[in-house]
Amino acid sequence: MENRFREVETKSLPAVRRELLAAFHRIFPNTDPTCVEEAFDWVDEAFRGEYGEYQPIDAKYHDFEHTLQGALCFSRLLEGYHAAGEMPRLNSRMFELGVLAILLHDTGYLKKADDKQGTGAKYTLVHVSRSSDFAAALLRDKDFEPAEIRSVQNMIRCTGVNADLGTIPFQSELEQKVGFALGTADLLGQMAAADYVDKLDILYQEFEESNRYNGKVAGPGVFTSAEDLRKKTPEFWVRYVLPKIEADFAGMHRFLNTSDGSNPYLDRIRANIERLQDQLNGVPA
Repeated sequence: MENRFREVETKSLPAVRRELLAAFHRIFPNTDPTCVEEAFDWVDEAFRGEYGEYQPIDAKYHDFEHTLQGALCFSRLLEGYHAAGEMPRLNSRMFELGVLAILLHDTGYLKKADDKQGTGAKYTLVHVSRSSDFAAALLRDKDFEPAEIRSVQNMIRCTGVNADLGTIPFQSELEQKVGFALGTADLLGQMAAADYVDKLDILYQEFEESNRYNGKVAGPGVFTSAEDLRKKTPEFWVRYVLPKIEADFAGMHRFLNTSDGSNPYLDRIRANIERLQDQLNGVPA
């Protein structure tokens, strides 16, 4: 089980796909993995601008690596959930639909071919609904059943910063739990990345473009500068992310714990926050 936390190059689609296929095989050794394999191909085509009338992704923070970081964390969490014998039991189809959802959850940043203004970051405020619509269109093209498409959309809706989870029409308890796992992985996958602190300036640029495009001048996501975002990130971790994963997402992060009780993702995030606080306090690296 602890092999699931080995180092993986999250800039590499083949590397992340190998890890997810390995997890799928460990959980469901007698199940055909074709759906998981194809999911990566479909989303890779979308992010490269080879699906429909969409351009390649041009958001700099919410790029394909961001998606792969979330997908890797998600598969590790589901493997832990399965190994713990949690109920309801994870089945192969829900695993597959969950992989589709995490891979498609930020397709709302993609721009149509005739959209020449700015980058996809301008859609930050509506990217969850755009991702849900994109997923539905792609999965209809691939002949998925309506109920399966709704499952993927419901899971994607778990990633909204202001998502009202109580209003999401989950079709089963398992779908809800996999959705909570996805929301958890979306947050932890990016914040545990080795370069998370270094990419905060890029994240600020996305927020700034979105706010400028939407005329938003106050409220969550509005920062006066990149330094302002950096200063507020430790508070974001303590006051938003921790309560979100503990309460809203029902503590699903515990399935990332190792046999000694440690949690590699939470440990890396705490190290990132400590490094950021040292930088803010002028402590030499």
